[in-house]
Amino acid sequence: MSAGLTTHVLDTGSEGPAPGVEVTLQRLDESGDMETVTSGTTNEDGRLDEPLLTPEQMAAGTYQLLFDVGAYYREQSAESSFLETVPVRFRIDDPEEHYHVPLLLSPGGYTTYRGS
Repeated sequence: MSAGLTTHVLDTGSEGPAPGVEVTLQRLDESGDMETVTSGTTNEDGRLDEPLLTPEQMAAGTYQLLFDVGAYYREQSAESSFLETVPVRFRIDDPEEHYHVPLLLSPGGYTTYRGS
């Protein structure tokens, strides 16, 4: 796979993808503040329709994904969620590589990792 940044969200409670999750990508700027780079909403497959960063947009640095999971759970059912926004902060060291940052989600917790 070519360079770029992608994500997907899986709802482990429903054993499937999590559609309708708002995802925001931020980058730590030189002053130490987070600046928004892009955002999107997961589709029926729990993925964004476009990469968060294309190969041409990739740059080394510290990034953060914000997943609006509270709104997702309120939309899905009356089931309450302990989580509201899940932040995942990570580094891109080699902009020539592909970075995939999935979120495995449940109402009470989450797991993430660097995928392929």
